[in-house]
Amino acid sequence: MVEKHGQLKNEVFVTNKTSFYRLLTSPRFYIVFVLFQVFFIIFLIYRWDSEGYNQTLVVANQQMEEVLLNATTENCSLWNSSNPVKIPLCPIISPFLVGVKTPVVDLSIEWEDVFAKYDVVRCNGHLKPSSCQARQKVALIVPFRDRYGHLKVFLNHIHPFLMRQQLDYKIYLIDLDDDILFNKGLLLNVGFLESGKEYDYDCYIFHDVDLLPENDHNLYRCSDQPRHMSVAVDKFNYKLPYVSIFGGVSAMTKDQILFVNGFSNQFSGWGGEDDDMFNRLKFHNMTLMRSMDDVSTYKMLKHKQSHPNPKRIEVTLENTWKLNVLTETPEKLFELADHAFHKQRLRLIN
Repeated sequence: MVEKHGQLKNEVFVTNKTSFYRLLTSPRFYIVFVLFQVFFIIFLIYRWDSEGYNQTLVVANQQMEEVLLNATTENCSLWNSSNPVKIPLCPIISPFLVGVKTPVVDLSIEWEDVFAKYDVVRCNGHLKPSSCQARQKVALIVPFRDRYGHLKVFLNHIHPFLMRQQLDYKIYLIDLDDDILFNKGLLLNVGFLESGKEYDYDCYIFHDVDLLPENDHNLYRCSDQPRHMSVAVDKFNYKLPYVSIFGGVSAMTKDQILFVNGFSNQFSGWGGEDDDMFNRLKFHNMTLMRSMDDVSTYKMLKHKQSHPNPKRIEVTLENTWKLNVLTETPEKLFELADHAFHKQRLRLIN
């Protein structure tokens, strides 16, 4: 019985040794080991990139407001580029991002509530992070006409969205007098020229007031090529309507805008200026960039279709993208800006 028992113990030992050897030589073991190393390296990089930031600070609007809004100084000299404050660069990926967040569409919200909620947007509507230096200075250009209900919803949504991305930004609302036919391209040009007088922006986001971004991983930044950002809109079942579209939300640097001579001023009424801009980009051999459609998702607020420009296709085919809109006709452009443009609305968003 003793010999058998010893033999049994020896067999168990050999079996355990064999199982351990099989585990080490198993492909599954190496896959798990490699994945562990990858995740460990990512963890180290993430901790290093976000050094000095509390990763659990913001997961909700209330926490975000406590950290970002209340920490913002009231000293408007911070916006003076000649008096820079030496603080570290913000991380490439903001620790405040929450991912997909369904926009709250409350048309009954009062203006007083919006202004009170974002009273922190001081210094003439300008906001920048207080704890780090934003990687880009962004002007959000919003062409506008008679959509005040949409505007309240838009501001209530876009401010926390931009704050979570740790941007140095300001929103410009551009409007013409009601008796002048709506001209979106002209308004975008005016917004670009006027905002550039106030601040040395790195990036210009041209944004329709009826589009609400759903995912704050859709970074409102410019790249080395023009970006079309509103790739997937709920109205179009989150599909791109057509390949050459450049309307809705787009991002361009100052040099890119000047290189293609701005937007066309020839399109009065709805439609045409975005397709014309696509032609300008193509004419100047520029590449149109788009993010993945699961990131660049937007909700469109319901509205009546504006009166279309009956000659938009005809004007588009006239090669108007070859015109130097910003450099050859500044007198006409600024005449409209000075006489028909509501200057106070340019500085409304605070």
